[in-house]
Parts: sequence; C-alpha cells; structure tokens
Amino acid sequence: MAQADSRALALGVLAGAAGISLVIAYFRKVGAGGGRAVHLSSNADHTGGSLGLQTGQAEVLDRLGALIHCVSELKEEVKALKEALPHLQDNVRDQLRGRSREEIGARKASPLHRTPTRRKRAGVPDTTEGQSSEDAESEGGYITALTDSEEEESDDERKPLQEPVDELMALLQKADRLHSCTGAEKAQGLNALLERKEEFDQKWQYLWRLSRAYADAHDFAMDLAEKKSYAENGKKVGEEAISINPLCPESHQWYAILCGLLTEYESIQNKIKNGYLFKDHLHKAIELKPEDPLSYYLLGRWCYAVSQCTWIERKIAATLFGEPPSATVQDALQNFLKAEEINPKYSKFNYVFLGKCYKDLGQRSHARQMCDAASAMSIVTKEDEEAQKELDSLVASL
Repeated sequence: MAQADSRALALGVLAGAAGISLVIAYFRKVGAGGGRAVHLSSNADHTGGSLGLQTGQAEVLDRLGALIHCVSELKEEVKALKEALPHLQDNVRDQLRGRSREEIGARKASPLHRTPTRRKRAGVPDTTEGQSSEDAESEGGYITALTDSEEEESDDERKPLQEPVDELMALLQKADRLHSCTGAEKAQGLNALLERKEEFDQKWQYLWRLSRAYADAHDFAMDLAEKKSYAENGKKVGEEAISINPLCPESHQWYAILCGLLTEYESIQNKIKNGYLFKDHLHKAIELKPEDPLSYYLLGRWCYAVSQCTWIERKIAATLFGEPPSATVQDALQNFLKAEEINPKYSKFNYVFLGKCYKDLGQRSHARQMCDAASAMSIVTKEDEEAQKELDSLVASL
C-alpha cells in the first residue's frame, strides 16, 4: 500500500468519525425540539408520544455510541497498520527466504501481525436482530480479515518443513565433495552420511551416495573383516536405493561395484552370482546413462576377467547356474575404448587394461602406445598406485 493511500484511509476514518459526532449532535437537538412540539398536543398524546420519542432516542443513541466505539478501535488498527507498512517489504522478503520459526515469531510481534480482537457493540445484545446492512458487512469483512491472518500464520508454520530438503542438499554436496578427494579424507564421507541416516533413509539420492561411501571406506580399510563388512552393508543400501527409484543410474552403478567388491570374500557360488549381478546392473546403468565412462570401464573389467576364466571355472558356473558367463577380450577392448572416447585420458587404469587387451590380441605396438599413455599420467589416487604396479608388470612382459 502506498503512503498516499494510507493517508487517505486515515483521513476517511477521521471524517467518518466527525460525521457521526455531527449526527449525534443533530439528534440531540431534534430531541429537544421534539419535546417542545409535543406540548402543543393533548395530554394523552403528549404522554404516549413523549415516552415513544424518548425510547427511540435512547436506542438510536446507544447504537451511535457503539458505532463510535467501533470507529475508535478502527482508528487504532489503522494507526498500527501505518506503523507496520514501512516494514512490510522486509517482512515479505524474510518469509520468502524461509526464515526460521524463531525469526518468524519475532516478526509476528510487529504491529502488522497483531490479531485484532473481535469488536463488540457496547450496550447492545449480541444478536442479529436490528442490525443494519452496514453492521453485517462490517462483521463479514472483519471475519474475512481474521481468516486471512490465520491462513498466513499457518503458511508461516509450514515453511520450516522445507528446511530438511535444504539440509539434504547440503549433505549430498558434502558427500560429493568428500568422494572427490584423493586422500584418506575420502573415507570420511561414510560417517557424515550415517549421522543423518534416520532422517533421509527413504531418499534414493541419499542412499546411492551412502552405498558409494561404503565402497570408499572399503578401499581405505586395512582389516579384511572390516572390508567385507563395508562391502556387505554397501550392497544392502544399494538394494534399498534401487527399490525406491529403479530409474537412477548411479544406484545401479554403485550396487554393481559393491557386488564386485564382495566377490573377493565369497564362496565360488556367491562369486559367480555376484558376477552376474555386476554385469546386469552395469547394463542397466548404461541404458539409463549412456554417457558415463565409469560404467563402460567397469563393464570392460568384467569382460576381461570373464575372458581369463579357466575351463574348470566355466564348468562350475554352468553347473550352478545353467549357463556360464560369456565374454571375450574383444568385448573388453570395445568397452575400454568407449570409456576413452567419452572422456579422453579417463584414467591410468583404463590405459593399462587397453594395453592388456592389445597384448592378448597380438597387437603389441598398440599395447606399447597404451603403456606410454598410462606412464604419462601422474599418480594421484590410491587406484593410480595400483595401476602403476600393473603397468610395470605389463611393460616388462612386452
């Protein structure tokens, strides 16, 4: 509301109050004059007319007195509104920014948030009989204003419910930041996520990052039993993430990774079972997100491992599951090349496995080129250290 509009409203109210005062003075004058005019009639008419006139005057005066009382209260509310108007813009901005409940409560103490008390007509019974249309409209307008005020308060009370969403985003960003670290602090993401598990354990965005954090913690753990525990827990969380949102590619990707990690600690039967799960969920991740080089790199690792299986291992797989896993070195090579195509110089390990594939296919010149490319990449992560060890062994065999 503009300042000129508020001044016009205040002047209108004051003019109305002045008009009502003039009406009262007029009625009092008429009442006095009417009393003198009645003396000219007969005694009977004089008595009945005088009593009727006095009763009518009393009722009118009571009504006018109540109206003056209402106008007085209205003036106070207009005054409070004028005081609150300069702060209206700040108040709206604060509410849009989603301030905390305490800050909103402090704002409610300002004149703008004062809930007006219900105005009662002084000296008149609280009934609808005898009320004018103006009275009815005034009451209706007041009830509407009160209802609007209550709705605004309920909206303010609902706003803090949005805070967990903001907290979730902050937590996910922290988890992503820790995962991108190259040192031991990478494993700290697991504790950061577990502290808020009760709040967000039904959010798939949270769950797939938790499974990823278990994989990170597995890589930095030194105890074998601890590593297995991280892999098992991460796999369970990955299953929950997929059940909540089966269309999330990261959920399938990290579930596959945890299945692959578990193969290091399981029996032959479970190794093969987790191997099938690894492949199936990587294919699903690629289907949902075909431009992620990590999925192609991991699928290349699976294909290469299967291509190196012995006859007895294939026979065991066929006995347990009816059909042994099938993949060739050429399949592995195509997946590693796809990862390199999507993201050139994707990783040191990707070049190492490209070199292995070319060596197995008899293309030694290409294998040396891949080894040179891997050697040119610096060692940054723990995975790079492992890649360097395999690279040294590969170079020695060429």
